[in-house]
Amino acid sequence: MKAATQGLVNQIIEQANQARRAILTMTTLSASGHPGGSMSSIDILISLYHLIHHDPQNPQLVDRDRVVISNGHISPAVYATLGLMGYFDLDEAISQFRLSGSIFEGHIEREVPGVEWSTGNLGQGLSAASGMALASRINQTPYQVYVLMGDGEQQKGQLSEARRFAAKFKLSNLTAIVDYNQLQISGSIHEVMPQNIRKSWEADGWQVLEVNGHDIPLILSAFQNAHGFDQPTMILAHTVMGKGVDFMENKAKFHGSTLDEAQLDEALKQLKMPNDLKKYRRSRGEFKPGIEPKPSFGLNPDFTCGKPILYEAENDCRSAWGKAIADLGKINTNAKTPLVVVDCDLAASVKTGDFAEALPERFIQCGIMEQHAAVMSGALSTCGIQTFWSDFGMFGLAEVYNAQRLNDINHTNLKTVVTHVGIDVGEDGKTHQSIDYISLARNLFGFKVICPADSNHTDRIIRWLVNKPGNYLVTMGRSKLPVIRSFDGALYYGADYCFDYGRADILRDGNHGSMLVCGTPIGRALKAVDTLREEGIFIELIYISSPLQIDPELIRRAATKKLIFSVEDHSIKGGLGTTVAENLVEQELQARLVKLGIREYPMSGSSTDLYKWAQMDTISIVKTIKKQLG
Repeated sequence: MKAATQGLVNQIIEQANQARRAILTMTTLSASGHPGGSMSSIDILISLYHLIHHDPQNPQLVDRDRVVISNGHISPAVYATLGLMGYFDLDEAISQFRLSGSIFEGHIEREVPGVEWSTGNLGQGLSAASGMALASRINQTPYQVYVLMGDGEQQKGQLSEARRFAAKFKLSNLTAIVDYNQLQISGSIHEVMPQNIRKSWEADGWQVLEVNGHDIPLILSAFQNAHGFDQPTMILAHTVMGKGVDFMENKAKFHGSTLDEAQLDEALKQLKMPNDLKKYRRSRGEFKPGIEPKPSFGLNPDFTCGKPILYEAENDCRSAWGKAIADLGKINTNAKTPLVVVDCDLAASVKTGDFAEALPERFIQCGIMEQHAAVMSGALSTCGIQTFWSDFGMFGLAEVYNAQRLNDINHTNLKTVVTHVGIDVGEDGKTHQSIDYISLARNLFGFKVICPADSNHTDRIIRWLVNKPGNYLVTMGRSKLPVIRSFDGALYYGADYCFDYGRADILRDGNHGSMLVCGTPIGRALKAVDTLREEGIFIELIYISSPLQIDPELIRRAATKKLIFSVEDHSIKGGLGTTVAENLVEQELQARLVKLGIREYPMSGSSTDLYKWAQMDTISIVKTIKKQLG
């Protein structure tokens, strides 16, 4: 870090004044935005960027220090700072702020040069910063990570999860800054939701420093001192909402209210800055969105996939997943890309224990902190680390849906492996029976969903997946399932089977109708189809492992049989049946579609009893087929 000379202090003061001009101009020009918090935090941001190791000409510098802005609504301050640092033309950010087609959106996005993490939903920035700080250790690349947060944001529960995590892993390269202006949308933070911010951080094992957030020498000194501890540090920066303009200071309304043109003129006079609103309005009107090349956020792993494990007898998919990832970890200890597994106190159930025993330094135990784990894992995966997070279906997607949505927006490379999906959970009851794992992921534009059919299929999928970038959701039940065999008795998913996303597997041929199956019900469906064959009824049986992507040609072929069954232990809304129906409509095909799935919240009971209740046991499937054939 640079030494705090008087020349540096004067430069920061001047740039902070220029940044305030930019903040007020862009928010007035767009007639929307958050000037108050941007003004209170700008001295901190300008100071920080004069100290950290970074290169505006190379925003992806490997050993750069990272700055995460958790309170993404202060985007005007972020754009002003990055523009003044030379990451882009500040005039463009001012004129294009919140303009359709511009990268300078209302909340910061990772597509903007210099922005490390897309934010907006408060409370998640510390989790993301923790992932980046931990990645420094895993990658053996030293750098510092800073995360700026608002004080009202401290009311979010996820912050306590992230604080405990950072303290547990002694992330001394992580510094948090709280913009303590003591105002939020509804007024004083002490009235909206009283809390002792300092004591909360100290109780969770953090070193806390307090500083005047507008005194540049003190700010610089605090950042210097933050690196003298063997624990993470939080800087509580006392600031003033709207700092720099007298009629804005300490006014909660300016959290999200902009100045009108007369107020802007008066504010700029106080700042002794020119008013170029007309110039920027003209530039705004002339803006035409272009097709800019998007930055690459992909992962480029090169793992050895090893030899497939063959299962001859029934086995649970979760055990096959656990054995596969442990094997991959052992044979790739020297791979250029680190392989990491994240757990939330469920290693014995999600079967990540073998990996933990073999590679304890690559096994990250988060405890029962799913919100934090989802975001931290996503951020970790953006740092050149192939990251697998395993949890129960209800916790790895349903409970953390917004966190996974955030991962999707951030172009992460997270592999979420969830077990205990569907009604196979049995006696645990409806609160644990994840029956919406496909429909939820359907709304995440960048996620791919894979549902293994048996333990052999699971093994091939995980070995294929280890070398893939992007976000994937792999789902499986709890119980042991029969291994899938061809009609001649050979293992269908044998050693020579090659998985590919979107591939459908024809397990049985037939011309009396087509049955498309996804997930745990496959064993019962296969037995039903084989039972009917003995009676002269030949149903084509197709296993769909990628329920969000089905080959249109397969649907066309199935439609020629005029009768299609979809079978899944998922809600009949939004799952495999929905994908089939959409395909039929889009291709203007005519066929009767019969959906077998979950039509209401299940109950507690054995897996066997619940499949019977849902009319997806073998006997019920046979009866349904016969009834539909008439």
